[in-house]
Parts: sequence; structure tokens; C-alpha cells
Amino acid sequence: MKTAEELRNLLRQIDRKSYPAYKNLKGSYRFSGYVLGIDHVQGDPFAAPSRVHIEVEEKTAGLPERLYDKQWKKMALEDALIRIFASGIRKYSFQAKGSGKSGLIRVTNCGQEVLERTAADIREDGTVILRFEVGFPANGRTVNARELEKIFFQYLPSCVQETLYYKNLDIRKLENVMELSEDQEAIRRQLKEYGLVAFVADGSVLPRMSGVSQKPMKDAVPFVSPESVRVTLKLPYYGEISGMGIRRGITLIVGGGYHGKSTLLKALEMGIYPHIAGDGREYVITDPDAVKIRAEDGRSIKHTDISMFISNLPNQKDTVSFDTEDASGSTSQAANVIEAMEAGASTFLIDEDTSATNFMVRDELMQKVIHKDMEPITPFIERMQYFYKKFGISTVLVAGSSGAYFQVADVIVQMDRYQPREITSRAKEATAGYQGLQFLEKEIQKPIMKRCPKKNTGLEHRGRIKLKTLGKDGIMLGAETIDLRYVEQVADEEQLTCLGYLMRELETHRMNGKTSICELVESLYRDIERQGLKDVLGERELPGNLALPRKEELCACLNRYRGLQL
Repeated sequence: MKTAEELRNLLRQIDRKSYPAYKNLKGSYRFSGYVLGIDHVQGDPFAAPSRVHIEVEEKTAGLPERLYDKQWKKMALEDALIRIFASGIRKYSFQAKGSGKSGLIRVTNCGQEVLERTAADIREDGTVILRFEVGFPANGRTVNARELEKIFFQYLPSCVQETLYYKNLDIRKLENVMELSEDQEAIRRQLKEYGLVAFVADGSVLPRMSGVSQKPMKDAVPFVSPESVRVTLKLPYYGEISGMGIRRGITLIVGGGYHGKSTLLKALEMGIYPHIAGDGREYVITDPDAVKIRAEDGRSIKHTDISMFISNLPNQKDTVSFDTEDASGSTSQAANVIEAMEAGASTFLIDEDTSATNFMVRDELMQKVIHKDMEPITPFIERMQYFYKKFGISTVLVAGSSGAYFQVADVIVQMDRYQPREITSRAKEATAGYQGLQFLEKEIQKPIMKRCPKKNTGLEHRGRIKLKTLGKDGIMLGAETIDLRYVEQVADEEQLTCLGYLMRELETHRMNGKTSICELVESLYRDIERQGLKDVLGERELPGNLALPRKEELCACLNRYRGLQL
């Protein structure tokens, strides 16, 4: 490891040389109180910024161990440090001048969710690592080392002291972060104890500001649970908290348009993640294995057993090992259900608005006109109770157009001007005079799990497989694009970037054609938990722009990968 003065000397030696001279700076440098690591140097001033990291030892950082001695507390504290560092470094960004991205200083932009990110890492010994990007300054395409010297020797030392030294931080704020994470984890544990799939606290603010902002809507109607479904939980710091408990089984959410049905479901979708204080959904907690299901016209399906929903097709197409490059609404939703089931989903979250109607329900008149023998689709409504009784998978369904679901629902909640009302008895009474749907009492077996693919020889080439993140729409793996627009529980673009890295690891080293896709994913995540993401991916230095997705999202990514050779 070199000293800070050696870095200063190197900067002065390369000043005004051609831009690639910056490559000589790669390495680690000891500053007073921390280490600066230059991990990757950009090729020119217009390329992606250089990657650097700060490493502050435990005795200097001074973070009390009680703030990070559990995994969820550690994740929350890392998230808080990223936000604090981002706020501190913002005033220095572009203060150093030059062409292209010169002077840019940027760290991960965290959203409303608390995610496990590579931008910050608190090691077991209390060392704090903060990864971020710096645009190395240039005049045209020549080195402007004097401006970079300002960043390294003026801006960063000041920011590190202000934002990564515990003695200089708002201690009460960090305590609040820890306490909230403990309370959220306590709710998550109590879901199982109370037989719940989700909890929505009284006073929660569910509507978002806009389609492009996930901040809470101002002057929104606070959530208040109906008395009949209210549960009270005890939290270590908050104390007693009351709210709506959504019990295991089948819950139907109904109501008029624009009354908050989908808003509630969206909050439940994202309740798999902790949320920051002030989000309004801090105490909306959903079982972490809940999966949103929807139709997805045009998606690729590889050898998936959808026979419990679709069989006896007129063209005799095999539905036990169904394969298509252009799925219909019904076949795509059937595949999404089965693949979520394979991935270990505990709960299906479904909105009628984004579902294939013929997959979801066939009303009484249609059953009379079109005989069952002429219809290859067994609608989801006929399988909902069976999924719960046979496989323990609950369903939360938003419906606004068909009362047929009243027949199978255990609990019915009506949203009325963003306020929930439990109407199960009234809805069941209203259906008493109507002939119910005729369901076939037929035993169904757990679908056949698909095998994982062998390595896709089409992607093997010299060097590493190239990755590219397409916003929140998908990723490119080599020349293949994986469309993830409708995998709706991805919260952040950095989760997609991480999916690309995980896919490359699977593609390059782990696909063997013997185990199932989900067993392959389980094995990968066990290794990540045991060894860490850096060692599993074989990265010398992790980039600071990754957020770990759930196993369910990686399974979904694999299942949508058209390049798989199954």
C-alpha cells in the first residue's frame, strides 16, 4: 500500500499527459484515518466514471457494534451511511472542472426501500467501506491532475470525516434507524406466529406521489384497519402497534375504480422490503416469499409444466413440458404461477387488471354454453383453494368486475375512498341466491420441476460475457436481452445490474443440466451468505452499483432467458 504523498507525486508526474496515464493511479493509498482505493480507471473523460472506495477502520469509524450486530440492522445502517455520504458529497460534485464527466462524484441513489447494496459494507470488525464513482478531470483528452488532487486531498477528506466518523454524525438518527429495523424484523417474525401473510399498520400512507416518484402522497388518507381484521403486535421499540392482518388463505380486495384496491396491493408487493422512516409504508410488512403474478404476453417459456391449468390443446401441444417463444396471456400467467411455486412462493399477489381474463375465471353462463370438455383452460379460480389446502400457498387478489371470487374467498375487504371495510358476511349473503360456479373435484399434483440448463455454448467466447442494464426493463447478457419489465417486485435498477452478475456466474460456472433452476439458485444464495458476494462472483473489487435481488427474481430472470439451452 502506498502513502497519500506518493499519490500526490504520481498526480503531478502525469499532469497534462494523455488521459490513459491515469491508469497508473490504480491501487490503495493510506490517508490520515482511512484508505483510498482506486479500483477502476475510466478509459476517457466521456466514459463511465472511475470506481473508487474509502475504507475506514473500526477505531476511526467508531460505530457501536449494537447498531449492526444483526443482518437486518447491518443492512439498515449501511443504507443510512450511503444516504448520509450522498448528502455530504453532493456539494463537491463537479466542483473540479474539466471535459466530459470531469469532477463528477457520485454514490448510489437509494430509493424508499432499504436494500442490501454493495455501495456500503460494514465488516465484522467494524471497518466501514464506501464505494462510489469519480469522474477523473481532463482538459480535452489530457490529464488534469490538479483538479483530481482537489478531489482526493480537499473534498474527500472533509466528506469522510463529516459522514463516516460516528463522532461527527447525528447519533439519535442512527439509533432511530436501528430501532426501526428491529421493529420491522419483529413484525416479520410475528407474521408466522399470527398466521398472517401481511400486516398494514394503522396510519400508513399507501398512495405514492406520482408514477415517477415513490415518495408518499401529500394529504393522502391514512390507512385504518377494520375492527374485524385488526391485530395488535408488540414491537421492541415502537411498543404496541395495531393494523390490518391479512391472514393465510384467500383474501379478496374489491371496490370501485380509483378507491385504492391496486394501491393497497402495490404496497403489499413492496412490503417484502423494509422502508425508510417517513415513507408511509414503514410498517407495511409482507411475507418475504410473496410473489406478484400477472399475464405477460410474448414472454419466452421453456419446458414448464402448466398442465394443471392448460391441457388437451386442439393442436396436441405438450403442456407438461410447455415451450413457446411468444406466450399468450393465459399461458404466460399459468407459467408465472408455476414458476413462482417452484421458486418457493408463500403467497400469490394478483391484480385482475393485469391478468388474463380467461385464465382467471369462467362465469356461470360461459360454463353452460361452452362445455368443460371443449375448454382447455382450467381457470385460476378453480385452483385457489386447492393451492392453499394442498401446497400452503395463499392468494391476495384484487378484483373489480367478477363476483364469482366471493365463492372461494375466506376474507373479503372492500376499499372505499382508500379506507378498507371487511364485508365477508355481506358478500357471502349476497351470493346466496346465485348459482355458484361448478368446480371439478380433481386431484392435482405438484408440477414437474424443470431442470437447469447446461452452459449455453452460444455465449462462450474470449474474455468475460458482457453485461448491460436496460434501466428497469431488463438486462443484456452477451447478445441476449432478458425482458424483466413485468417482474414487478424489482425495486431498483441496481438489482437488475446484480441479476446480470449472478446470471453470468451461473452461465459461466454452475449450469450443469442436472439440478432444477431453483435448486441452482438456492445453492448460489447459500454461497453468497457464507462467502459474500465478492468471493462468489470472483471480483477483485466489487462495483458499488449492485443491490442483491431476492431468489424469486433470479429464478424469474432465468425463466425468461431465451438463450437457455434446456
